[in-house]
Amino acid sequence: MRRRFDDELEKLHNNLIRMGALCEDAIANAAKALLDGEKAFMEKTADLEHDINMLDREIEQMCVRLILHEQPVASDLRSVTAAQNMIIDMERIGDQALDISELSEFLKKSSVKNDIRIAEMAKSTISMVTESIDSFVEGDMEHAKAVIAHDEIVDSLFSEIKEELMERLIKDNSLAGECFDLLMIAKYFERIGDHAENIAEWVLYSVNGNRPDMKP
Repeated sequence: MRRRFDDELEKLHNNLIRMGALCEDAIANAAKALLDGEKAFMEKTADLEHDINMLDREIEQMCVRLILHEQPVASDLRSVTAAQNMIIDMERIGDQALDISELSEFLKKSSVKNDIRIAEMAKSTISMVTESIDSFVEGDMEHAKAVIAHDEIVDSLFSEIKEELMERLIKDNSLAGECFDLLMIAKYFERIGDHAENIAEWVLYSVNGNRPDMKP
């Protein structure tokens, strides 16, 4: 019985790793869609978001089966509960990557996007997602805490970009649409960072049983 549970738990972990990798790819392609304006990157992001949704449902079903049929002990139950909550954040990451990609369609000829630190913000959020999943796989609390601390960098970048866009808008109100779309994109990246932070906090819960205060 225990061997079967361990095998199922390993499959669950492997699927979480797959879903995390899909999220990384989705953000990377969304960023490329924004910066390069290539339709192929937009289409790839949409495909990845679909795959994330499919895997989300598969993992949710695995978690329910493990809880109902395998009667996990407390530490295993924490791991499964953490996984159930992590996929909520990963599914939202996929959604927000798609939102970024769709807005990119209107910014192909943007005169502003290359002058703000949006590419750096994208890189930081991709790193947070990668590291949060790695911390779960390794069961590494210090790794998870480093992800949580990194969210301050993403938040700082969002504040800086917001101020820069406001300054551009004040100087030239013809850039209103462009600045608004870029602000929305920066906000989506900021939210992706929040979701990565949530994942890392669920890692802490899975290891020590302390339920984190999640960001909405």
